[in-house]
Amino acid sequence: MSDRAVVTENLDPALADCVAMTKNQGEEHERRLITIFEIAKILVTGQELEPMLQELLACLIETVEAADAGSLWLHDSSDGRLVAKGGRGYDLTILKKLRLAPGEAMSGKVFQMGLAELYSTPESTAAAMANMTTANSELFRAATTGLWRPLSAVCVPLITDHTKVGVLALLNLRQPASFTQNDLDFLQRVADLITLSVENFRLREELEATHAISEANRLKAELISTLAHEMRTPLTSIKGYSTALLMEESAFSSETQKEFLQIIDEECDVLQDLIHDLLESSIIEAGLLRLEPQPVRLTHLVKKVIGDMAHRNSKHHVLIDFSSDFPIVDADPDRIEQVLRNLLDNAVKYSPSEGLIVVRGEVHEDEVVVSVADQGEGIAPEHLNRLFEKFFRIKSGLGRHVVGSGLGLPIARTIVESHGGRIWAESSVEQGSTFYFTLPLEGWSQERTGQQGEAS
Repeated sequence: MSDRAVVTENLDPALADCVAMTKNQGEEHERRLITIFEIAKILVTGQELEPMLQELLACLIETVEAADAGSLWLHDSSDGRLVAKGGRGYDLTILKKLRLAPGEAMSGKVFQMGLAELYSTPESTAAAMANMTTANSELFRAATTGLWRPLSAVCVPLITDHTKVGVLALLNLRQPASFTQNDLDFLQRVADLITLSVENFRLREELEATHAISEANRLKAELISTLAHEMRTPLTSIKGYSTALLMEESAFSSETQKEFLQIIDEECDVLQDLIHDLLESSIIEAGLLRLEPQPVRLTHLVKKVIGDMAHRNSKHHVLIDFSSDFPIVDADPDRIEQVLRNLLDNAVKYSPSEGLIVVRGEVHEDEVVVSVADQGEGIAPEHLNRLFEKFFRIKSGLGRHVVGSGLGLPIARTIVESHGGRIWAESSVEQGSTFYFTLPLEGWSQERTGQQGEAS
């Protein structure tokens, strides 16, 4: 037996009880101090708000012996009500459906008054809950899986700079008078930490929203500037050649007139492509991209796009490398044609005249891979990862201005990914570039092919 134990045994019983109580209080104080540090660590983790509050509640309920369940309610400025953002001992999915008005139930009353409250008896908790709406009362019963009538509770407001942020509520479902003034004092310190964390989180969200708005405005300004610059050249050509043709004092030969009209036609195509990319990007941003999948022969789409390019007097040589038994895929033909056209147009724009472009199709286990390779100037490593960013464009080293909106590749990426595929590029400077995209081998066409194979 230790000397301390002997001393305690020899003390007057009342004094021994006092020593034991002091010892217990010291242990309780130490435990709660450790909890404060643990809560502080949780609050600075930088994780999302709701997971953080869930972890915090778990830590609190483990520390406060009287607590069997707990919830955290935050004020929603959009309608002035309290919304559950954390819950322990509840079905949180159901609890989140409650929207408590200020003054409604225990949490609403504490929020309205801005003062912490101890509810020591079943009668006091029942009285505080009595004004809960019928809908909220039913949801609360369901959220507490039958143990909906607490025997005691403690509620602490979350307040900073006279601004009410929310409420922390802990419930006891076992016995009355479970929570003490010591619990209340401790929880008020915890509430201060929670309040600061919630306010910091909201401030960070506001800053991010402000930054997002600023970035959106910057991109809009950049888009307007890009389109103004890109449209100026074709519009100048169209205006110049059409004005020349309309001049009564000038007589052009039929060959010259045809040449002028050909240039006007080509510049109109440039404008049409720019406007089309802008409209497509707006559709995608609005979440209105719709796919209409059907059985598609990719070789037919590739030949169609190459045929259209030939009408534009392209001097490039295009080689198609697809096997004769290349599988049919389920895809939106118009959208995949759009991807192919974009990749082939880029190959033409960024490679020398009369260069070779190879369009190849490969069949893998669960997908097909289509690639477009050129013999152009290539792409530097620092630019490769930015190719699919909006408005990002690489300056051509071929000594000519390359017309474009910087939207084609981002649009192509959205289309391919909407099909369940991937798109990427590989390149080395002065060694050309290869763009790849995949489409999954699944769906009705593959099932039908498999059935025909079994039947044969």
